[in-house]
Amino acid sequence: MTTDRRTFMVTSAAALATAAHAPAFAQSGDAASRKAKIDAMLQKAAEQGDVPGVVAMATDRNGTIYEGAFGRRILGQPAPMTADTVVWIASMTKALTAAGAMQLVEQGKLDLDAPAAKVVPDVAKADVLEGFGSDGQPRTRRPKRDITLRHLLTHTAGFSYDIWNADIGKYMEVKKIPGIISCQNAALTTPLLFDPGERWDYGINIDWAGKMVEAVSGKRLGAYLAENLFAPLGMTSTAFKITSDMRTRLAKIHQRDDKDAFAPQMDLEIPQDPEFEMGGGGLYSTAGDYLQFVRMILNRGKAGAAQVLKPETVDLMSKNNMGDLRVILLRTAAPPLSNDAEFFPGVAKGWGLSFQINLDKAPTGRPAGGLMWAGLANSYYWIDHTTGIGGVYLTQILPFADKKSLPLYYEFEKAFYS
Repeated sequence: MTTDRRTFMVTSAAALATAAHAPAFAQSGDAASRKAKIDAMLQKAAEQGDVPGVVAMATDRNGTIYEGAFGRRILGQPAPMTADTVVWIASMTKALTAAGAMQLVEQGKLDLDAPAAKVVPDVAKADVLEGFGSDGQPRTRRPKRDITLRHLLTHTAGFSYDIWNADIGKYMEVKKIPGIISCQNAALTTPLLFDPGERWDYGINIDWAGKMVEAVSGKRLGAYLAENLFAPLGMTSTAFKITSDMRTRLAKIHQRDDKDAFAPQMDLEIPQDPEFEMGGGGLYSTAGDYLQFVRMILNRGKAGAAQVLKPETVDLMSKNNMGDLRVILLRTAAPPLSNDAEFFPGVAKGWGLSFQINLDKAPTGRPAGGLMWAGLANSYYWIDHTTGIGGVYLTQILPFADKKSLPLYYEFEKAFYS
């Protein structure tokens, strides 16, 4: 990391405060022309079958600056994608769970750098996987140090997902461990791939963070988030359990087949009566709801009259929290669920609490220090403190990093920087 980049990434509260008073992005350029361009791009993608349906929104610090919905919720059925369409946001859940955890850090109920096992003892049972013996059984050892909440929020604890790591998949098969989407507690008994703090790898970390929220709040994760995050943000269509009203607006997941077409929609649905509510990927939501969260982060924790997070907490969440470690390519071990995945190859990327951070300017035009992440069914968001804009893009497609949906997202974001 260069001195200039390090200086940038430890952005001071004063600098972010100055950015908060910068002119609204919507005041620059021709908003009507930009809307027409984006509408045409998204409509064309839906009409030619690149995506079944798409909802996209963008905001500055003051309010929504773009909104569009095109295509169908379910191919072959008449219901159109609309601004209030409900989708599975999958790993976009992570940032919401992290925000809940950071509220409890503010209150002194959680500590970023204390052993997480003080709050959730079972996390200490995770050993480091070193390989497999000739009998096919895993070889493990105890980790060199304790897992902390900071490790979990930065994906440096050592956990991974079987989708992107064949050894984790093999371990799960040998030990008969269910997949994380089952929302069974046994799904959290997978091993570490390395000692905490030594690498970055994407995995079940935020599910453990969600367990920590539950342990110190005395509430189910969904109940805690509904009261302390969703209600003050006005996120009325965001929940682990799909309400009857949300179900009337629900889009289905579509699978792209080997002929580059969409097979009949999948009936994949997160368990509605789970053993644990999956803080790493269990929420359903809408673009408008998630945009409220994006705007709150842009406003350093403020939403209307409510201060949902302290400004200094948002500043901390928005800077690199894993030192010289870097985000790496996720190489697929389950092609039906994900392609190889990495945002902006060649651009150095760190991790905040809990966002990916591009440490250099992104090809879309997003400045260094921008925040982003995604959901498995090709949903994406970004947050840019420098210019004060952010956006949400939702489709329901597998595999992840879809060959047509991901480039379409990039073009959507790029339209706000061109």
